[in-house]
Amino acid sequence: MRQCAAGLLGLGLAACGGPAVPMGSEGYVQGFLGGAVADEPRAALVARDILSAGGTAADAAVALYFALGVTLPSRAALGGGGVCLVHDAARGRVEALDFMAARPQAIPAGADRPSAVPAALRGLFALHARYGRLRWEQLVAPAENMARFGVPVSRALAADLALVGAPLLADVESRKVFAAADGRPLGEGARLTQIELAAVLGQIRTRGPGEFYLGPFARQFVAGVREAGGSLGVEDLSAVKPLWRETVAEKSGNLTIHFAPPPAAGGVIAAQVWEAIVAGRYARAAPDLKAQLVAEAALRAFADMGRWRSPEGGVLAEPARGAALMAGASGERATDPATLGPSGAALMPNPASTGFAVVDPFGAAVACGLSLNNLFGTGRVVPGTGILLAAAPGVGQFGPALLGPVLVVNPHVRELFLAGAAGGGAAGPTAMVQTLADVLLGGQGLAAALRAPRIHRGIDGALDHEPGVAPEVLEGLRRRGHVLRPASELGRVNAIHCAGGAPVAPETCSFLADPRAFGLGVGRES
Repeated sequence: MRQCAAGLLGLGLAACGGPAVPMGSEGYVQGFLGGAVADEPRAALVARDILSAGGTAADAAVALYFALGVTLPSRAALGGGGVCLVHDAARGRVEALDFMAARPQAIPAGADRPSAVPAALRGLFALHARYGRLRWEQLVAPAENMARFGVPVSRALAADLALVGAPLLADVESRKVFAAADGRPLGEGARLTQIELAAVLGQIRTRGPGEFYLGPFARQFVAGVREAGGSLGVEDLSAVKPLWRETVAEKSGNLTIHFAPPPAAGGVIAAQVWEAIVAGRYARAAPDLKAQLVAEAALRAFADMGRWRSPEGGVLAEPARGAALMAGASGERATDPATLGPSGAALMPNPASTGFAVVDPFGAAVACGLSLNNLFGTGRVVPGTGILLAAAPGVGQFGPALLGPVLVVNPHVRELFLAGAAGGGAAGPTAMVQTLADVLLGGQGLAAALRAPRIHRGIDGALDHEPGVAPEVLEGLRRRGHVLRPASELGRVNAIHCAGGAPVAPETCSFLADPRAFGLGVGRES
């Protein structure tokens, strides 16, 4: 790594034996620069460039989010929100930043597509203020340039456009952005240009996020939201406040696994399932019993969600821990969901979320889960801004997305071992736990863990399974009374795994996107 004394003294890099490259320019870092993984390749490359320029993991995460707002606005945009976990390697701590897109204080009678309160900008600014190093404008500029000059539609965005093309393009403003000349949704490789969004990003770059939440722009934005059929008041914007929270932490030998805390239900469910399978001696169990443990824990965690979480995403009670969660569970029979009482069925999330992870040369890391609470949010763009609005949670069929990033660290030596995030709706948390179990308990490499076929049991009682689950495992589950249901895909996990710890063993780091999707992992050497 070519930062040494020169970087500390602000004298360029000549003292390190190479050509002087100023901090903030690509190539400032040589050797291990860290890396990033995301569902959209260009956004991951933006994060890598920020790391190469000497940015922290937080800097790279901020730039990555802004880039996703341009290249994958179906799942991450300025109108949405999310939750991030941050590993501060210098201080040896991990904390969570909650900036989820919540329901507004009131939904006007004329709001035909109720919208959530955009929280992303204040969340990103809070992350940068606490952990950033590079200038704010440098982190916004890549997204602004991509919006202004255009980028080819990625396979990830093209797939999302194909799913909701007709309803999305019914909106005049959305049609301006996402329709081709023939009126059909833009296809893979088509040029996506977002001039109005570029103008907004330009203001954010030069003036920060303040005017988005206060002042003339905030009032104009609220008027535009209501014109688009949304629901937002100036008081909703001014009240947005990102919150730093303690994580949900679970010990695993010398390692600590950090899950996102409430109200991020994905983190709670993943923590509950993890605690339950560890208590059930998952590591030593036969394959069919491992599947039974995951299925029972997932079912019970989703049932418990109906007890502790409101439809709008609020926290009603303390989530159950592993022992209470698994009371009455059996390794030899499937639990009838009806015996678990009121469920979280009404809170089932739309699968339209995304997640990314970033690690920097010093072992600091950020893992984030992001959502618009629906694919393309409300499906409407605020006139004059190019911003897609997140859907208000708890209205209609879906509750808030199950966001649940994960960080695994050794707190004794302040090293990072794994950073990841899962999307894919209800199956996301169980996908994350199965990946963790394969890596941490099964000793598999990350690539093998991500390829492994998954199972999931939701509150409807059926047990979903991907192709490739061993016949003897399926037979064991059937014998226990499970109703089996084939599924093409169960969750998407993007992760960074440093088997020897980062930053001490950078050669052991893998940066991998889930093979079920179209993302990219990139990093390690400059």
